[in-house]
Amino acid sequence: MVSNQFFVNKGPFPLKKIVSLIKCNTDPVKIVSVNISDIKNLYSAKKNDITFLNSNKYKENSLKTKATACVTLPNFSNLLPKRCIKLYPNNVLFAATQISKLFYPKADIDYPDQNLTNNKNLKKKYPKVFFGENVLIGKNVLIGKNSFVGSNTIIESNVKIGQGCFIGSFVVIKNSIIFDEVLIQDGSKIGVKGFGFIPSPKKNIRTPHIGRVILYNGVEIGANCTIDRGSLSDTIIGENSFLDNQVHLAHNVKIGKNCMIAGQVGFAGSSTLGDNVVIGGQVGISGHLKIGNNVKIGGGSGVVNDLPDNSQVMGYPAIPLRAFVKFRKKI
Repeated sequence: MVSNQFFVNKGPFPLKKIVSLIKCNTDPVKIVSVNISDIKNLYSAKKNDITFLNSNKYKENSLKTKATACVTLPNFSNLLPKRCIKLYPNNVLFAATQISKLFYPKADIDYPDQNLTNNKNLKKKYPKVFFGENVLIGKNVLIGKNSFVGSNTIIESNVKIGQGCFIGSFVVIKNSIIFDEVLIQDGSKIGVKGFGFIPSPKKNIRTPHIGRVILYNGVEIGANCTIDRGSLSDTIIGENSFLDNQVHLAHNVKIGKNCMIAGQVGFAGSSTLGDNVVIGGQVGISGHLKIGNNVKIGGGSGVVNDLPDNSQVMGYPAIPLRAFVKFRKKI
């Protein structure tokens, strides 16, 4: 049994057991002596890891993956290295969830941290940190000097917070790495489980989330934001990016540097933003999109397609700003 920073990995497991679990056919000679250590995404998987591929949007990473085995579809087999063992279940995402649950059976629900310490012992452990009232801190938490933690805030086990950070009141932080001079305003929830599940007529099946949230230097998070941790990868916000109040980031979203995101913007899972992106209020970003550098998105827009560098768009669905203005003049 091995452990990542926040979740215990119950592996390794024989690949033969995984094949039996997800009920798929493969060459028995290839799997007879193979052990699998972990499940990871295409990019971070190494030898003796298993991964999954269900879209050709990720062929750039799939062709380079180092994973020993991959759960995928037969028509995607040419998007994977020859040495990679291909497994073909009936449903790729359901199989990936089954494997995740095998390795990380307690990562599909945010169980309460049972190792929280109250204010009485905090001053001794963190002499250069200011704490409000009723603060609870878990085990192995690191907090840099000159940081401030507001009242009624919970920081769960193994979280790392840098120097000069300001954490407001009624904040919950879990499964997160926070660098220096980060500001998180009141009521925000950082590192919670994402909205990942396999729909079923009888009972929806929750997908484990074993990734982290990473906030780099100078990030600002407004009040009552929710930032989900990654499923197999991390949710990341780059240096000096600012989020207004009530912004939601779903699992695996990656925000570049110096981005400005106004209130009530919502990101679906696995979308990425480049640097210097500006987004107006109440914008919706669909999942698995790539938004380039220096993009500007007008308030109330719905983004459903990738946007190249230096784009300016508005509307639902979002279209180039000049086309939107022309359209508005006609009506």
